[in-house]
Amino acid sequence: MLFTDDTEEALRAAVLLANSAEDPDTLVSASDVEAFLAAHPYTGRIDRDAAEREALRAMRPRLRAMLLAPRDEMAERVNDALAAVTLAPRLARHGDVDWHLHAVADDRPLAERILVETAMALIDVIRADEGSRITVCADADCGAIALDLSRNRSKRYCSTTCANRNAVAAYRARRAVVDTPDDPHSS
Repeated sequence: MLFTDDTEEALRAAVLLANSAEDPDTLVSASDVEAFLAAHPYTGRIDRDAAEREALRAMRPRLRAMLLAPRDEMAERVNDALAAVTLAPRLARHGDVDWHLHAVADDRPLAERILVETAMALIDVIRADEGSRITVCADADCGAIALDLSRNRSKRYCSTTCANRNAVAAYRARRAVVDTPDDPHSS
């Protein structure tokens, strides 16, 4: 394991939320927010209203900038995020999740808690100098963020869809070379 479970979960949630702004936008309805929360359950206050959805939508560019920033800039962005909220750090344990740090009160808005959890996760990324694990997808037609939590640093694509599309394209390119005769006049 590269990072603690709560750090990895916060990074996955932040990447999914930031990537929801890609074309097509996948955070436009209440059901989209519910799908996000099903994939990444948060404890504490969840309003499930239009204002909360708009706050989540509005924070996506900030999350993307934090996640993709070079190390020193990432540290500045983390510090800015932490300075903008009232911190109330405490250890918490709930459900199947063992002791971990909650940095803000559970009654704070969901977008604020996600921002702070992302900042806290990025502290671990910065301290371990592992920012290279957060990149833009290697698919030339995709601008989504790819999060590589693999041991061998092999993940280059944001999703299986992008990875498969590129594998098929590479296969077809290899086949085209094999199937092309050396002499264009042969046949």
